[in-house]
Amino acid sequence: MSDGQARTAIVTGGTRGIGEAIAIRLKADGYKVAATYAGNDEAAQKFTAATDIPAFKWDVGDYEACKAGVSTIEEAHGTTDILVNNAGITRDGMFHKMTPDQWRDVIRADLDSVFNMTHQVFPGMRARGFGRIINISSINGQKGQMGQANYSAAKAGMIGFTRALAQEGAFKGVTVNAVAPGYIATEMVSAMNEAALEKVVAQIPVGRLGEADEIARCVSFLADERAGFITGAVLTANGGQYIAA
Repeated sequence: MSDGQARTAIVTGGTRGIGEAIAIRLKADGYKVAATYAGNDEAAQKFTAATDIPAFKWDVGDYEACKAGVSTIEEAHGTTDILVNNAGITRDGMFHKMTPDQWRDVIRADLDSVFNMTHQVFPGMRARGFGRIINISSINGQKGQMGQANYSAAKAGMIGFTRALAQEGAFKGVTVNAVAPGYIATEMVSAMNEAALEKVVAQIPVGRLGEADEIARCVSFLADERAGFITGAVLTANGGQYIAA
């Protein structure tokens, strides 16, 4: 850590699933971690009680809420050195039946949020000469997925954002990378009916779902000070289900 001080990390959507695993891993790495969440107060309270990581509630799709929320975190924990844009939702449906609200809700929560959060911390990272921005995309942002035109578009947009911003931050010591998970054994995936779950696993060459901590370890690697030569990269973690060039 710089000058003996722990760096501060913010993980959006950080109280459940992959985000929870990332927050726990970064804390174990020695960072001061703050998690954000959108609405599940009970889960957030349990998370904080179990991990001693503070959780802050706001809508990351709202620019002004992000501005106020990041300011609150930084007042308590110091300037942000690491931002993990993990928050996201799904509103699946075949495109010919997809409503404008289904489209807008996903783009707002999954892609607009990346702009909203990154815009708060990027200038400070540049000024201090260090920053790590890690965007959690998806296998379906790389290959597309039937019934997820909105989600696939948002996650693909996140990859484009990553590659563009990496070029702006590199000479100032700010790296911008993405992790693209495949199917991970989160609460949402594990709730699928048995037949559907078996069909998913059959498509994964390693023969199993991923674990949330496997994604967290990818983030831990990219967040490290020693990862400064890696920027604009998309780290795929999908068990061989989709191999991107």
